[in-house]
Amino acid sequence: MIHTLKKKLAKVLCGVLVFAQMGTIQAFARPDWPSDTGIEAEAGAVMDVDTGTMLFGQNSHVEYYPASITKILTALVVLEHADLTDTVTYSDKAMNSVEADSGNKLSLVAGDTMTVEDCLYALLLASVNQAANALAEHVAGSIPDFVDMMNAKVAELGCTESHFANPSGLNNDDQVVTAFDMTKIAAAAYSNPKLLEISSAKSWKVGATTNNPDGVSVRNEHRLVITEDTESPYYCPEAVAGKTGYLLKAGNTLVTYGEKDGRRVVSVILKGSPRQYFVDGKNLLQFGLNRFQNVDIAENETRYVTGEDQVDVNGTSYAPSDLAVQAGKKITLPKDASFADAELSLGAVPDGAPEG
Repeated sequence: MIHTLKKKLAKVLCGVLVFAQMGTIQAFARPDWPSDTGIEAEAGAVMDVDTGTMLFGQNSHVEYYPASITKILTALVVLEHADLTDTVTYSDKAMNSVEADSGNKLSLVAGDTMTVEDCLYALLLASVNQAANALAEHVAGSIPDFVDMMNAKVAELGCTESHFANPSGLNNDDQVVTAFDMTKIAAAAYSNPKLLEISSAKSWKVGATTNNPDGVSVRNEHRLVITEDTESPYYCPEAVAGKTGYLLKAGNTLVTYGEKDGRRVVSVILKGSPRQYFVDGKNLLQFGLNRFQNVDIAENETRYVTGEDQVDVNGTSYAPSDLAVQAGKKITLPKDASFADAELSLGAVPDGAPEG
């Protein structure tokens, strides 16, 4: 009944910026939506973390090999299923299920042990492939079972264009992502406080191993995150965290998370070039942070919650006094646009639906 609408349907008006919020990159050709990113990589995308709005996409639904940005997903799954203080043992299989001992930057040997936390720092800062395998075995019992967990996670996140075959990102024809999907994965990952903390660290000292009895330091390889020289082309004060990747057939890949003025953005570069991919990542991140704004719907919407005309919601008419805007919801708009420029669609939240 209408008189119970606020109580039972609670928060009816869900503002949707039709030409941008529906996840359709094709709609970005609209001339009043910024698109001048200047990136040279084959593919890229940038997304507002808080609204889920795709701000830009270039070949963003085309499959590419991810290389080591895979490890972002690996870390997210690990953090959801393991304690940081757990002890991880590096098995023969974890050590040898890599290409020619690739990525063994810590001189690890079978039988070495580390905490989950140390493994995650080795994974995300130094891109140690053996750490990916050891963590996978620790969490799931085997690498294939962990890969199943990875693919279940991407399905949960609504990623339908990507598939993972190993936790490290090493060569496998079945391991592919799109820039569109990778922004979703990155947004979920950097919304995890511990993963963000690890990925934003400049360095970390890992505990003792066989070949490093006094421990060994690992350093962040993401230049946009670590560069402090204001004259450097890689200086990007907005960059907080991220992950690099490289394979011959993948080219340079890059994920960057940044913050500015209360907004959070993730950018993805796929099939970049060695001389350009950090610059592309910087350009895309700053494009997302500088060219857009987030606008609170409840603070701006008056068209449907005032007046006397009946309002149609999914085929049912309601009085404006019975409608409420969902609190805290925002839409992302170009900096030079106003809330009045947005087109809104209406939807009712069913009785009993969870908040949010």
